Amino acid sequence: MTTPGAELKDRRVLLGVTGSIAAYKACEIARLFVKAGAQVRVVMTPAAERFVSPLTFEALTRQPVLTEASESWSDDRNHIDTAHWAELFIIAPATANTLNKLSKGFADNLLLQSALAYAGPIVVAPAANTQMLRSHYTEGSLKMLKVNDVTVVEPESKLLACGDEGSGALADPLEIFYQGARALLEEAFWKDRKAVVTGGGTREAIDAVRFLGNRSSGKMADALATAIWLRGADVCYLRTVANPGLPKAIYTIEVESAQEMGEYLTDCIRVAKKGVMSRPSMNNPNPVGMIQKIPYLFMAAAVSDYRPRFPQEGKLKKSALGEHWSLELEQTPDLLKTTPREGVVTVAFKAETDPETGKESARRLLEEKGVDAVCYNHVGGETGFGSDENAVTFLTLENEVEIARAPKRELAFSILEQARKLTDE
Repeated sequence: MTTPGAELKDRRVLLGVTGSIAAYKACEIARLFVKAGAQVRVVMTPAAERFVSPLTFEALTRQPVLTEASESWSDDRNHIDTAHWAELFIIAPATANTLNKLSKGFADNLLLQSALAYAGPIVVAPAANTQMLRSHYTEGSLKMLKVNDVTVVEPESKLLACGDEGSGALADPLEIFYQGARALLEEAFWKDRKAVVTGGGTREAIDAVRFLGNRSSGKMADALATAIWLRGADVCYLRTVANPGLPKAIYTIEVESAQEMGEYLTDCIRVAKKGVMSRPSMNNPNPVGMIQKIPYLFMAAAVSDYRPRFPQEGKLKKSALGEHWSLELEQTPDLLKTTPREGVVTVAFKAETDPETGKESARRLLEEKGVDAVCYNHVGGETGFGSDENAVTFLTLENEVEIARAPKRELAFSILEQARKLTDE
């Protein structure tokens, strides 16, 4: 899981909980934000208190919970001051009743009063019976909320607590966390920009069960793809290792070989260069045309240099191979050379084990491969393949910046800070 760390430290999150059977899952949402360093306050409707005690949230957040009984005007524990305090308002679970009232500006309970008094980004995660969500009233309310720049985390389809089967189950708490984090961490530079990321080590088939590969875990690429998406970009992620915990909104393509990665990479870059559609909002409900920002390509995959020249269809038998076995290899396509990258800002990654020659080897990529920057890291000790931490040197033709060792999820944000300097936009 590549959740942000330092970026959310001391950010102020207000979590609204309504009267749904899924109210207990809001505890996990609160825990995720607290773990990431955010300050979390909770406001509950009277119906929500029938499912989860306010004491539970107070124990998780170390903050008093705002309820009808606890609201105070002698301090800031009231719906006005709490709304002014918050940087982000998440309502999860959001019942059909709350969704319909929220879209119309109703304020007949403390949570809705807080929402009406709040002027920042709002994220709602519906949880209700399928038919209640399919009602044209509720569907209309959800459309109205989206037009008013409210982020809706779509519910999941499964067997519901009421016995019906269909859409209506609360989204995964981690996904709600990601959507909330994105609302806090979006930057104008990255918003509506397209980015392509490659990650993991390629697998070159020997036969039906064996392959040539390397020890790349894909963790750095996961962290990069997540950080870019959290900053507001539209991300296409080509990966060979399907690690769990990525935001579902990241478009992922599973690949194996260098050849397959190259074929998809060409298509992904072509699509990225087309830009993204303007998004409808309260200020611009009927956008026209495309938003065109220079796309970025982060080549973080460990692409194999060689592959078996004659891969076999079935499984090769040890008895037929004998005591010694020689494989004839051929070079794989050099993706940095063969992929059309005109009009794309490219950041390559280079891992070396020799501390004396590694940096110069990485620097040669700038001229020989025509990339805009190289993230060089020395592989060894506690920063080897598969580790949760790393340190890199961000190299350009004019400069080099040492980015100190840190968890990969934090390192990714530091890399983005350097990468944004590669264009004048």
